[in-house]
Amino acid sequence: MLFSSVVFIGCFLPPVLLVYYTLLKGKRLLQNYFLLFASLVFYAWGEPLFVFALIGSFTGNWAFGLLIGKHRGSQRASKLILVLMLAFNLSVIFVFKYLMFTVANVNLLLGASFAVPLIVLPIGISFFTFQAISYVVDVYRGRKAPQKNLLNVGLYIAFFPQLVAGPIIRYETIADQIAGREESFSSFSIGACRFIVGLSKKVLLANSFAVVADKSFAVAQAGDLSVSFAWLGAIAYALQIFFDFSGYSDMAIGLGRMFGFRFPENFNYPYISKSATEFWRRWHISLGSWFRDYVYFPLGGSRVSSRARLVLNLFIVWLLTGIWHGANWTFVCWGLLYFALIAIEKTIQFEKLPLPGFLKRTYILLFVLVGWVLFRSGTVADAAWYLKVMFGFSGSPLTDANAAVYLKENLVYFLFGILSSTPAAKAIIAKAEGAGALRSAASVGYAAIFALVFLISLSYLAKGTYNPFIYFNF
Repeated sequence: MLFSSVVFIGCFLPPVLLVYYTLLKGKRLLQNYFLLFASLVFYAWGEPLFVFALIGSFTGNWAFGLLIGKHRGSQRASKLILVLMLAFNLSVIFVFKYLMFTVANVNLLLGASFAVPLIVLPIGISFFTFQAISYVVDVYRGRKAPQKNLLNVGLYIAFFPQLVAGPIIRYETIADQIAGREESFSSFSIGACRFIVGLSKKVLLANSFAVVADKSFAVAQAGDLSVSFAWLGAIAYALQIFFDFSGYSDMAIGLGRMFGFRFPENFNYPYISKSATEFWRRWHISLGSWFRDYVYFPLGGSRVSSRARLVLNLFIVWLLTGIWHGANWTFVCWGLLYFALIAIEKTIQFEKLPLPGFLKRTYILLFVLVGWVLFRSGTVADAAWYLKVMFGFSGSPLTDANAAVYLKENLVYFLFGILSSTPAAKAIIAKAEGAGALRSAASVGYAAIFALVFLISLSYLAKGTYNPFIYFNF
């Protein structure tokens, strides 16, 4: 079930809110059980059978947490349980997400003919599995006591706002909120507005940029791509994936707030970054911090005795980051691109170099676009061809009718999208408020604006086509 769908907005969310705030008001335990039930219905809507994989995930990890709590006095036993937990979770991800890819590559490498199984990927399996791992690891590290109530662990892992595309929530972040959160009209209003912002990002911006990006990559497949249309398509995809994913995160954060939960931010204007290191402090923050805290730091992080070990640690993290995104060599290359950039930056202390800010921003934006071409392409060969066209090494024409038509038809979207991907729009509103231009009728004016944006978004949904979130694939 998509957040950006009439079914969710009109048929699922209203009754869930109604039951939560009327029949179950003041009954926290029943509210939690109801939210878990609603979350399972949400997940089972499109994948009835895979809901059992979700239930198995949070049940198994609840048991691992209890076992670690029971054997806390024995470090050896606790470590063994932790290893078994990792084997359990990673084997589930491997079977569903990487087994087909592995068998196909073994066949290619060895000239074998093993049957490649046809396995459908459960939506969001990487997200909810990482949350499950963080629960057990946090219990192992003693940051939180093991949760004795299975359904509370289920709510943490399966809560529908962040279930299928994050943000990846740490158990220590939300543990106290499961029983001790506070709802209020003010918090609900903030959450509703945040949801509308995310909905408009997805429906009005991301879907519009998708038209340009899809066309450019389709033309590239036909071998008829011009240099200017290649750049336009790459920029369109960069904006599409940003507004698509940050829009989902906004909706998830907003929905959580409507039920009293406070989720961490997942984006912080990544396209204003001055380095690859900074970009990953601003893009998909919850994933970057997860790999930092659960992989990079345990490996030794940057506090290691040799430069070679630091590079190895970075290689492992970014190889895993690429693999996490999908079973395709394009994702592996995408992850290794950031490994190379960040390793070089740390070696030469790039962020301390006295270079003009615009040069640093140009450098990272260029490589981000290269990375998004890898990310969007079906194969490494397709990505290589697209990049050859972009940089003028393919003999393709400089421009063509596609570039002119799609730029003209979408110029307003590009201008607004670029502006909105920086703090500029937020600064303009803040300046207007400070000058008193919006203060006098703030409450009425804001409500009217959000209502209008919501209605426009709904009208686009009513006439639009199915367009799932990009990160549903992961």
